[in-house]
Amino acid sequence: MQTNLTKSEQLAKEFQSVSNLTSSELETLGYSRTVISNAVKSGHIERLSRGLYTSANAPISEHASLVQVAKQSPSARICLLSALKFHDLTSQSPHEVWIAIDRKARKPSYSSPPTQVVRFSGTAYEIGVETHAIEGTKVAIYSVAKTVVDLFRYRNTIGIDVAIEALKEGWKEGRFTIAEINKIAKSCSAATTLSPYLETVLG
Repeated sequence: MQTNLTKSEQLAKEFQSVSNLTSSELETLGYSRTVISNAVKSGHIERLSRGLYTSANAPISEHASLVQVAKQSPSARICLLSALKFHDLTSQSPHEVWIAIDRKARKPSYSSPPTQVVRFSGTAYEIGVETHAIEGTKVAIYSVAKTVVDLFRYRNTIGIDVAIEALKEGWKEGRFTIAEINKIAKSCSAATTLSPYLETVLG
């Protein structure tokens, strides 16, 4: 019993620099499934969802849900309202994490955190991806320029007011150039959609 407790405490320390670890990552670090289970039972770590764990020692930020998504869906990209929030271009916090997956990819089945899934294909999926280190985990998030373009592409779902506001604020803060917006819009077949708004908002 003492051995299991010591091992549980040791396992909990693995979260000092990273907020979330998957069961496979813990097993790679040398912890068996039995040890992981005992650590949960003893309260040294917490099970967030199937195969995903955290600890009271973990560095938790306001972007914790983005890290959880990245751990469970490594190929997903944070997009639309969630990317807008990450880039501090909105004061609203979406209730779900908006993620983009390849149109042929399998839809994530985990329940936590709740997600809103959109499917992008080809260049629309690949272009404008940035990698940000959050709580010790690399998270793929679309850039400000890509996010603005996507908001206009999904204006009927998100709302045109949100897209226009993001365009105005992003431009005001110097978060992108017109060249960047035009390049991404053209790559995503959205140049015609954005053109009148660029002329009206940016002059």
